Amino acid sequence: MKIGVAGSVGIDHLMTFSGKFTDSLVEGSLEKVSLSFLVDSLDIRRGGCAANIVYGMGVLGLNPVLIAAVGVDWADYDAWLVRHGVDTAHVYKSKELYTSRFMVTTDTSLNQIASFFPGAMSEAHNIELAPIMAKTGRFDMVVISPDDPQAMLHHSEVCRSEGIAFAADPSQQMARMNGDEIKLLIDGATYLFLNEYELALAMQKTGWSDAEILSRVKYRVVTHGSNGAVVEGIGTEVIKVGVPKENAKIDPTGVGDSFRSGFIAGLAWGLSHERCAQLGSMIATYVIETLGTQEYRFTNEEFVARFSEAYGESAASEIAAHIGKPN
Repeated sequence: MKIGVAGSVGIDHLMTFSGKFTDSLVEGSLEKVSLSFLVDSLDIRRGGCAANIVYGMGVLGLNPVLIAAVGVDWADYDAWLVRHGVDTAHVYKSKELYTSRFMVTTDTSLNQIASFFPGAMSEAHNIELAPIMAKTGRFDMVVISPDDPQAMLHHSEVCRSEGIAFAADPSQQMARMNGDEIKLLIDGATYLFLNEYELALAMQKTGWSDAEILSRVKYRVVTHGSNGAVVEGIGTEVIKVGVPKENAKIDPTGVGDSFRSGFIAGLAWGLSHERCAQLGSMIATYVIETLGTQEYRFTNEEFVARFSEAYGESAASEIAAHIGKPN
């Protein structure tokens, strides 16, 4: 299964605050907030939604195609992703801008306040899928993750017109896009990925009800944090999946991206939606246990063992038949 993943590539600046953000919020004065938090640490790591997704797919043994706009500082990041199984040959390279920057502070309750500077991502609207597929072959699926909004809408339009299955993942760009743009992005998607807050925001911005949003896509996958994920479609059984027990809660950055990487990998392997969601949840658990979105490590044997502990031997045997094997 040939999968292209479109979206952001970025450098993450991860900071930690030793208190709770909510302790600094004054009830009745939230319309004028002016706050500064003294942070305890700063870690600079590789990130970006599309990069996180392809990295996760790569370490599971797939060879996804990265579709993204990157900066003049791309060389080291490029080598990293290639080493982990990602096809980066078709990225768009800016001649003068730097790769995107994501700056996030996490408090002791794992609440986050973040800012994102697009940098080279602002040139993603120059990317066309047709020339890429002329070299790679036609995609079986395109994952449209957070990116320049114009690029996201263009990719979804091309996928619809060409009859290519696509997964819409508006995620962080939900706040920036208006209701009409969100409608254009998700309408006709084979898969729609959201967390529970993003679903509520999508309903508010589009004016569509929960049922109307579900009717516009083939399948909808909604993550609920520590309460797992729900997969549903019109006329299909609702699938609910829990999350494995984590060894530690270090940092939640990139958890949603990693869930998507596992879910899409499961689709590429031809697994059931239940198994796909379990696979995504397992990868997400590894991410929350580490600082940085692409810092987790595991052997195939360790991964299968933890999967078995969380979801049973039968489920683990299905994963073991695929993990780490070229696709």
